[in-house]
Amino acid sequence: MTLAMDPKWGDGERPPARHVAIIMDGNGRWAAERSLPRAEGHRQGVESVRRTVEAAMELGVTHLTLFSFSSENWSRPKQEINDLFGLLRRFIRRDLADLHKNGVSIRVIGARTGLESDILRMLDDAAELTKDNTALSLTIAFNYGARDEIARAAQRIAEDVKAGVMDASDVSPERFSTYLDTAGLPDPDLLIRTSGELRLSNFLLWQLAYAEFVFVDVYWPDFTKEVFEAAIAEYQRRSRRFGGTSARSFA
Repeated sequence: MTLAMDPKWGDGERPPARHVAIIMDGNGRWAAERSLPRAEGHRQGVESVRRTVEAAMELGVTHLTLFSFSSENWSRPKQEINDLFGLLRRFIRRDLADLHKNGVSIRVIGARTGLESDILRMLDDAAELTKDNTALSLTIAFNYGARDEIARAAQRIAEDVKAGVMDASDVSPERFSTYLDTAGLPDPDLLIRTSGELRLSNFLLWQLAYAEFVFVDVYWPDFTKEVFEAAIAEYQRRSRRFGGTSARSFA
């Protein structure tokens, strides 16, 4: 959908979204339309991540989750995967100190299998360094697939039931959530997907049960604070009923 660039927060009755999840899509197409290599699209996508983190803090967002690398992305050409991993390394080395100084906590979700040891170490070090920061919770979904996450959670529950830690009757949606990669995080209020595509692509299938979806017709490298603000304004114009008959909002 094309959003009206309204700088106001909806009708003023509902707060900005606390938790925004974004599917960062369109780097390759952005590059192709400019006759540039896909790697350049990914590099520009990293610049957009930097702008978006800053904009989230300015717009009152407290939790930001970004879909960075899907578990299905391993099917891409090896050189492109190497480029993506290189960009992740450079992002952490270049930006970690500033993120920490600005009070951003970093959390990485997804499977750890297949990741090189230096990547795992960098991700763990970034999470440990920033774990007490409270200005913004930044979650990066890397080597992530929602079905895999749910399956891994179910496996851990089965192991705990077998070990006598819990009974099968203790399993509830609330209890199940504590076994997910996102345990301890509020569910997203708003999902934004760039590039005009209208699908979830195996992203946060459990957590997005009651989120509002906004699809924007810009590629990720062109995602700006103004587009972000317009998406939040669209979210605020909607009534969230959570299965009931009257709107509810959570400050």
